Amino acid sequence: MASYLLTDRPIESIADYLAAGGGEGLARARAIGPDATIATIERSRLRGRGGAGFPTGVKWRGVASADPDQRRFLVCNAAEGEPGTFKDRALMRWNPYQLLEGIAIAAFAIGAEEAYIGLKERYAAELSALERAAAEMQAQDLLGDVPIRVVTGPDDYLLGEEKGLLEAIEGRPPFPRWYPPYLVGLYTDMPAGVGAGSAGWSEQANPAVVNNVETLSNVPHILAHGPEWFTEQGTPDSPGNMLFTVCGDVVHEGVAELPMGTPLAVLVHGVGEGPPEGRRVKAVFPGVSNAPIPDSLLDTPMDFDSMRAIGSGLGSGGMIVYDDSACIVAAAAVLSRFLAVESCGQCPPCKLGTDALAERFFLIDSGGGDRFTLDEVTAWIERVTDANRCGLGAGQRALAAGVLRLFGEEVIDHLGRRCPSDRVLGVPKIVDWDPDTGTFAYDEGYFAWRRA
Repeated sequence: MASYLLTDRPIESIADYLAAGGGEGLARARAIGPDATIATIERSRLRGRGGAGFPTGVKWRGVASADPDQRRFLVCNAAEGEPGTFKDRALMRWNPYQLLEGIAIAAFAIGAEEAYIGLKERYAAELSALERAAAEMQAQDLLGDVPIRVVTGPDDYLLGEEKGLLEAIEGRPPFPRWYPPYLVGLYTDMPAGVGAGSAGWSEQANPAVVNNVETLSNVPHILAHGPEWFTEQGTPDSPGNMLFTVCGDVVHEGVAELPMGTPLAVLVHGVGEGPPEGRRVKAVFPGVSNAPIPDSLLDTPMDFDSMRAIGSGLGSGGMIVYDDSACIVAAAAVLSRFLAVESCGQCPPCKLGTDALAERFFLIDSGGGDRFTLDEVTAWIERVTDANRCGLGAGQRALAAGVLRLFGEEVIDHLGRRCPSDRVLGVPKIVDWDPDTGTFAYDEGYFAWRRA
């Protein structure tokens, strides 16, 4: 299976899209009906590309089978904000047509009343591409019968959390609510931020399917070519291709479409061309919410189950590479600080814990930590996830615990001793990509957290 999400050149007009087979997926869905459309996605075993890897067909089926009196919604999560990741924005720039067709198919399949695209307001290039493509597709009757609306929100990390995104669509800050979208969706008249308003809620209230950009971009191709075509590539449990971002200490940064199950080393040393001359890979962080992966495990296949088996995770496919000139304690400090800043504050264990862990990693990095500091890190790892509304606290625990488990000797060696490295690390929050030069532009504000 060749690349089908990121083709050889951008799709810049509806004529180009139709010439490449665009529209065939929606036509097929209309011909076979909603139930068979969902069954097709189920047979493809497409798993969500936003990080959790949940089966897409199962998610669609759960909302489609809701009480007929309930309103249903389809939400595309386009608020990509995971450090080290640029794949959804690359897709929207490269081929917005396939995303819009995927939204139309999904909305049709689940019986949605409306569909929404949640986008960060700073993503001007992506918004422009979507608006241009939507106008062209509407003129060709390629958007289906369900209205598709774009809602923009602030540049907050939690806008990309599905429950926080629903809050933003309803006009509130993106503070995650308690209940998942398949239970409590949009416009339920429930108290803001609470969802159903009582613990143990199990009934569906205007349920919503939330899929990210890459997941929905796969849908037209599966409908057009069939589920068997999709499962020919990848692994039995993680079929198809996926977009991976490689950034940091590599010669060539970028976004690549690879079959699921491709070894991480292919991304780092093949697509990324490895670290700078004279350096070796020290660790790869799959975003900020998973354990780091040492050089000794770079042969691990990039699929959901294989990455979980080594105690890490695939995340959204964004791989941050650090070479041996980087200090792992410094990396843990700045990435933990990012999570602390982006925690919304609704859950005290998360807000206090992320901040406490960042402070202690910074303390150790500056040479001021001792064994008691390390004990405090261990204690906060256990408490940071208590009673959380979203996965931010769990991501902080995975990051911190992974650093101690895999790089414990380096952390202990730091106690009472300032790091000999004078390299300043920042959070690789990508704001733009130049495919021709193989470089990303970063938000420089996240490189201001220097050592004391």
